[in-house]
Amino acid sequence: MALLTALPILAVFAYVFVPSAEVWQHLAATVLGDYLLNTLYLSLGVGLGVLLLGVPLAWLCSMCEFPGRAWFEWLLLLPLAMPAYIIAYTYTGMLDFAGPVQTSLRDLMGWAYGDYWFPNIRSLGGAILMLALVLFPYVYLLARAAFLEQSICVLEVSRTLGCNQWQSFFRVALPLARPAIMTGLALALMETLADFGTVQYFGVTTFTTGIFRTWYGLGDHAAASQLAALLMSFVFILLLLEQASRRRARYYHSSGKYAQIKRIALTGGKAWAAVLLASLTLLLGFLIPMAQLASWGFANWQTQMDSSFLRLIQHSLGLAIIAACCALILALILGYGKRLNPSPLVSLAARLASIGYAIPGTVIAIGVLIPFAWLDTQLNQWSQTVLGMKLGLLLSGSLFILLFAYNVRFLAVSLQTVEAGLGKIKPTLDNAGRSLGLSPHAVLWKLHMPLMKGSLLTAVLLVFVDVLKELPATLILRPFNFNTLAVRTYELASDERLAEAGLPALMIVATGIIPVILLSRSISGSRAGGKL
Repeated sequence: MALLTALPILAVFAYVFVPSAEVWQHLAATVLGDYLLNTLYLSLGVGLGVLLLGVPLAWLCSMCEFPGRAWFEWLLLLPLAMPAYIIAYTYTGMLDFAGPVQTSLRDLMGWAYGDYWFPNIRSLGGAILMLALVLFPYVYLLARAAFLEQSICVLEVSRTLGCNQWQSFFRVALPLARPAIMTGLALALMETLADFGTVQYFGVTTFTTGIFRTWYGLGDHAAASQLAALLMSFVFILLLLEQASRRRARYYHSSGKYAQIKRIALTGGKAWAAVLLASLTLLLGFLIPMAQLASWGFANWQTQMDSSFLRLIQHSLGLAIIAACCALILALILGYGKRLNPSPLVSLAARLASIGYAIPGTVIAIGVLIPFAWLDTQLNQWSQTVLGMKLGLLLSGSLFILLFAYNVRFLAVSLQTVEAGLGKIKPTLDNAGRSLGLSPHAVLWKLHMPLMKGSLLTAVLLVFVDVLKELPATLILRPFNFNTLAVRTYELASDERLAEAGLPALMIVATGIIPVILLSRSISGSRAGGKL
């Protein structure tokens, strides 16, 4: 199973040895430098942005008291439900020359075209801002959980050694939370490298757009695969650098005692500064784009809500439900297999099966197409020889390979959630079940699954929403004349029909809010020792 999920990645790397010198010379002479620099600047900008937003907000909401804190601690997760390409379309519609912001400015000030300067949202800086606004919750989520799980005793000891509140944060709490923060940063950067819709719409040439153009524009599968392999190498280097940066450092909590959190009471200007930071982040990352989407959706729903739109919803929900259920079944098999036999080989297989989440959807799509196109060719040659007829494309361009790509991409999300649920069940329960005559699969079905209902539901919901938002893999692998909400939103936005793209985008965002709220509730109850 692990080898099957790793097949697309292995297929992409296999193309490294296929000669395509002419195309590479053309790319090197024209756009390869832009791909490298834009991808680097985008990653650096988004990384800095998510850290500057996620870490301070996590500390404020977990350890400080200010007006509205109880609301902000879960509201700040809502931008997770907003795909980056959708927020890019929304702000473009609002801030472009013909948008309401510039139009109101010209009407108010009596300006004409060329009389004033206005920042161009369709730029590298605009892409960095859009991605940072929707990806900072990865850092916020994990940093807040880390701060909540820290022992108050450790922080109190630092105070007795002469640290004030903010020195305790920088010298004790922040270093202890570093692994969680770096994990959140790595997730945000992987999502940045995987992004296609935002950078393509803003005209920023990165590796993801370059892979798409090389595959479809130049028609050179080898060169596109080699670009994909280069991008995968960047992702792996990113993960290795994060691990190497810690070297031999270890991060432990020195006490098992957890007292009630004594929050730092912010007053006066500090309290309002905290409220302002949280409010602005929430407004820019969720409320304003959501309001604009709702405005567009309500203005166009009567003309758009027809049989074709209902078919889009059916396609999207059907794919998401099937993919989420398949990912859950695979995760249960892998996770429970690892629990029954925690050997290095099984652990390696589970890690191998999880590697797809670090790979952009464009790369996964190409990796899926290569082996299945080869298999279709072999089947057609066999049928021509034996049956005297061609079978056509049985797998390529089918829903099967699209669902396969989703599972390669998102199995890690489901597997990590299932493993976390299994980790909370004591091994003595397995032994008790086996002593009563239950087989291993009966132990899973009758004992573990009832205890893991919350984890299983979370795993299904997370994969469901990820599939619903996935754009590049769906765009490349979908069957002919088969659309989803994400693809339709992308098509309408590409045609500059942003108002009409509001309704399908609104459906995607509204569906994504449910697991975000569940995640917030899970984190709020993650700390031992009293209510928060």
